[in-house]
Amino acid sequence: MKKHITIALVLLAFSVNAQTIQSPSKELTLDFKLTENGRPSYTLTYKTKPVILKSHLGIYLKDDTDLASNFKIDSIGNFTFNESWKPVLGEQSSIVNHYNQMTVALSQTTTKKRVNIVFKVYDEGMAFRYEFPKQPNLNYFIISDEKSEFNLTGNHKAFWIPGDFDSQEYAYNETLLSEVDTEKLDLNNGIGLKRIFSKYGVQSPLMMKTSDGLYLNIFEAAVVNYPVMHLDLDTKAFALTSHLVPNAIGDKAYLQAPCVSPWRTVMVSDDAREIVSSKMILNLNEPSKITDTSWIKPMKYVGVWWEMHVGKSTWDYAGSQNAQNTESKELIASGKHGATTENTKRYIDFAAKHGFDGVLVEGWNVGWEDWFGNWKEDVFDFTTPYPDYDLDEINAYAKSKGVKMIMHHETSGSVANYERHLDRALELMKKYGYPAAKSGYVGKIIPRGEFHDGQTMVNHFNFVARRFADYKMMVNSHESSRPTGYHRTYPNYIAAEAARGNEFNAWSNGNPPMHETILPFTRLLGGPMDYTPGIFEIKMSYYDKTKKEQVHTTLAKQLALYVTMYSPLQMAADLPENYEKYPDAFQFIKDVAADWSESKYLEAEPGDYLTVARKDKKSENWFLGAVTDENARNTEIKLDFLSPNKKYKAIIYQDGKTAHWEKNPINYEIKTMTVTSKTKLKLVLAAGGGTAVSFVPIN
Repeated sequence: MKKHITIALVLLAFSVNAQTIQSPSKELTLDFKLTENGRPSYTLTYKTKPVILKSHLGIYLKDDTDLASNFKIDSIGNFTFNESWKPVLGEQSSIVNHYNQMTVALSQTTTKKRVNIVFKVYDEGMAFRYEFPKQPNLNYFIISDEKSEFNLTGNHKAFWIPGDFDSQEYAYNETLLSEVDTEKLDLNNGIGLKRIFSKYGVQSPLMMKTSDGLYLNIFEAAVVNYPVMHLDLDTKAFALTSHLVPNAIGDKAYLQAPCVSPWRTVMVSDDAREIVSSKMILNLNEPSKITDTSWIKPMKYVGVWWEMHVGKSTWDYAGSQNAQNTESKELIASGKHGATTENTKRYIDFAAKHGFDGVLVEGWNVGWEDWFGNWKEDVFDFTTPYPDYDLDEINAYAKSKGVKMIMHHETSGSVANYERHLDRALELMKKYGYPAAKSGYVGKIIPRGEFHDGQTMVNHFNFVARRFADYKMMVNSHESSRPTGYHRTYPNYIAAEAARGNEFNAWSNGNPPMHETILPFTRLLGGPMDYTPGIFEIKMSYYDKTKKEQVHTTLAKQLALYVTMYSPLQMAADLPENYEKYPDAFQFIKDVAADWSESKYLEAEPGDYLTVARKDKKSENWFLGAVTDENARNTEIKLDFLSPNKKYKAIIYQDGKTAHWEKNPINYEIKTMTVTSKTKLKLVLAAGGGTAVSFVPIN
């Protein structure tokens, strides 16, 4: 590890009331000052262009006092920090963490309470957070509100989803800020009505583009013991204000000094590639607290999952809530249960044959007949299998084939029940050698009145990651609050969903073709996403002729997603028999890596297109993925990321001549050519399409 730290002179309060700090490149400038009534404020400028106009900062307490005004500056300290560190799993083997920091120590003239505001300025953006030092008159306290402002310079184009306290599973809207209006949206979303906090409330990360070509992203990092931050939007003044998710009685956060808030972040660049490739969110989190990380490994898996979404089988054993023997009250098998011993063995055989690491099985444990919509306290116990799922036989069979089983824990939102059973569930996993689990949080949270994005649930998701680490196991959360880089601190938190994934294409209006070109600029900035790509049978009418739902991509784009949607946990989500029909295309999923030594973002435009090249951490192989929105696209890519003086065999999986995400999605072509670092590769992407390429050195 390399570090270089320079400590600057500390300035006393009586000699300064404002301060300027710049990024290491000096392209980004942050000005801090106390305005009228001692209110902390800041502005942000990029290459002389204003980005954030004067914006106030402050915290409000439940005891009717505020930490937003009547401040004086006690001191201002500055230093430079520069290090490189190695993530356990990631997009690159080494990450540079270089910033200039300014700490403003404030005290109130009225209450004598003290607050520090810490600013970090990177080349690609800035971050700030509130620090509450230990002090006699601010020990245990309750936050009723936080008013961190982000006053914008104009009516920017925005990529947004509504400020739902319980879900991020929405398709993105692309509108001007003045046109944001959640009341016009269909909020049913295929899984029940959601709770919206404001007509003009949106979620962070909020990706924007200005009329003069700047890319702007507002987000947060290191959300620990604090609620998720959404954003209230003034659609006339183009002003954003932090909105913390409340708990069941309306409080926002319970804290005890010394403590800190999460980082509030603003990324800005005139090159979209610098936003999408930024590691600022990750850098703002604490280093790994796990000393021995040898057991944290990337995984590619298949599973008993998609067949339930397409209606081939069911999660529940009985098939309906009322399918019981009226005399014995015992469940009667429906005949469509997916998680059977024999069906699971079929997936294990498929995984072993094609070199996959693991098999996920959903619907293996009792309780699925009575889980959705009832919101009961104790539906699942996470240890009791259905009668047709033999844990001993399945795990012995998987072990004989060299395949790991991946556990599934659906909590149905009853987190109190999950925490009561967690150690027993982990002991069961330990007994059978499970390396990882997928957790789920569908439904309203129990304890009732809490939200997925509140402080209680943030603490729960982080606690589960820590508890899994105690057992040397990895966890992949679904329906959780969206990640904010905590996987740097606990790298066994290997992935999460926390956005609208591929599953929505099976039974709702689906994800529009631009969806996968936006997620890397939003959700994926905070951490890996278990998007579950790799669907080959695109149209659901294949399973039921009456169905009109479909995946809104071509087959070639499904391949490209393995490169553009970073995750060290990647699922080949379709059915084994569908892959066996297209073995030549399936080869890319078998070949593509899941852990990388280097990543190059070659082209990027949110909502339109993305092209990424990555180098396998375990070999000299490179892989490229290119995706587009509903518009067809031709482009030419320089292969100068390849090693010079080497030849590579390029296998190109591309859209066919008549391919179209809606009209002809399975039309694809595969061609092979020899390339070098001097080659310019022409890519032809169909509407809603993509291209995937593997580059293998030629000896």
